[in-house]
Amino acid sequence: MDGSQEGTDGGRGERIAKAIARAGHCSRREAEALIDQGRVELDGETVTTPATLVRPGQRIGIDGEALATPEPPRLWRYHKPPGVLTAARDREGRRTLYDTLPPHLPRVMPIGRLDLTSEGLLLLTNDGGLKRRLELPATGWRRRYRVRVFGTPDPKRLERLRDGIEVEGVRYGPIEAALDRAQGHNAWLTMALREGKNREIRRVCEALGLKVNRLIRLAYGPFQLGALKPGEVEEVPAKVLVEQLGRKLAEELGVGAHAHRRR
Repeated sequence: MDGSQEGTDGGRGERIAKAIARAGHCSRREAEALIDQGRVELDGETVTTPATLVRPGQRIGIDGEALATPEPPRLWRYHKPPGVLTAARDREGRRTLYDTLPPHLPRVMPIGRLDLTSEGLLLLTNDGGLKRRLELPATGWRRRYRVRVFGTPDPKRLERLRDGIEVEGVRYGPIEAALDRAQGHNAWLTMALREGKNREIRRVCEALGLKVNRLIRLAYGPFQLGALKPGEVEEVPAKVLVEQLGRKLAEELGVGAHAHRRR
């Protein structure tokens, strides 16, 4: 197929790479790679561009196998331990997220990231659309962290983070930061932000003369780490997810639909 349709669907269908990701087969980027490799078909014809549009009733095949019907979007809370990569694989052979998840889970994708040494709440979903929506800065969900730093925090400088800060040419948005307690040469901070750029907390703390030696995410929007132990996973009930997303967005994403299909 030449995929001559324009990039947007205009009500005519959904991009095939997006449809594959939404079905939980792989990420959109991985779907685009499958298409480049000539491994994807639409109604029996090889797809040559990820811009190809899929309409209701059309059959997608990957390596000769029909793509499974997408499951309704689901969400899990996961307590990521330190020393685990938020990645599908690692060339250096380090332990990844997927090495630690229980085998009964379907294929899931992380919402946002936590770096190798960070720990705490990581949201997982089986749905690419839900993942993208919850990662958007426009969603504006507050992420809250417990941060242990080496050094002596200046409360006035922490307070000024509410106005944002520029570090080595990168502008970071408002950050709520408060000193909880000091222990010798270390101190515990509570920090909250809505943007979540790569290694943001570590870089901001370094700009304040503080070195992060432990970082725990406690909350992502309305979802809390709670009493989850490292490595534990717990699904967010569909009813709760609908409530937190709002009914309009939940319906748009298909959240809560066909709940009887879940095991």
